[in-house]
Amino acid sequence: MFEILSNLDYTPFVISLKLSLIATFVLFCICVPLAFFMARKNFRGKSVIESIISLPLVLPPSVLGFYLLVFLSPYSVLGEFFDKHFGLRLVFNFSGLVIASCIYSLPFMFSPLVSGFRSLPRSLFWACDSLGKGYFSKLFRVALPAIRHSLLSALVICFAHTMGEFGVVLMIGGSVSEQTKVASIAIYEATETLDFAQAHAYSALMLLFSFAVLLIMHFFGRKRRKNTSLNRL
Repeated sequence: MFEILSNLDYTPFVISLKLSLIATFVLFCICVPLAFFMARKNFRGKSVIESIISLPLVLPPSVLGFYLLVFLSPYSVLGEFFDKHFGLRLVFNFSGLVIASCIYSLPFMFSPLVSGFRSLPRSLFWACDSLGKGYFSKLFRVALPAIRHSLLSALVICFAHTMGEFGVVLMIGGSVSEQTKVASIAIYEATETLDFAQAHAYSALMLLFSFAVLLIMHFFGRKRRKNTSLNRL
């Protein structure tokens, strides 16, 4: 086992980590203000927007991956624009993976955040208004610290989900070595070639990594609940 691990190509894990970190950061920047707005405002078409955001939860990855492939291909309006003006193709490279991962993992970041914001009492924001707090001050200095647990859950779930992506990543990125070949694709290819020792090594590392991430999340969540209980005494 140690011999297999020493000879293992860790590049797919590095790509997966890089992709997960970038996608989580991008979605954090997008979803925090979006979830805050959606949680506090009522307007016509709100249900339609929330349904569109939640679509990746129910769509098969192959269906979502196919339409993203069509949408990002050089023959689409967006793909042609990037190819013509920036010389950048959005399929079968890392940039396309980031876009696809952000779309696919969007509800996993958005849902915990919007639930956390909705749980905050309106009196909290009335007090902020009476003190003359601005929009960003209410969001980053009041609302976000108040939903720390929801924020941590959103970050961990989004990161873990992106780390384990397979269907959408395969459709958009394929298996280009050192560019789009992530850990899940490496496991699939090792299994397809009947190299079960390598597949087992990749899978075991993914299992240990996922368990460690969840353990850290539960540790901080338990510590937070303990501190909250002590503060109430």
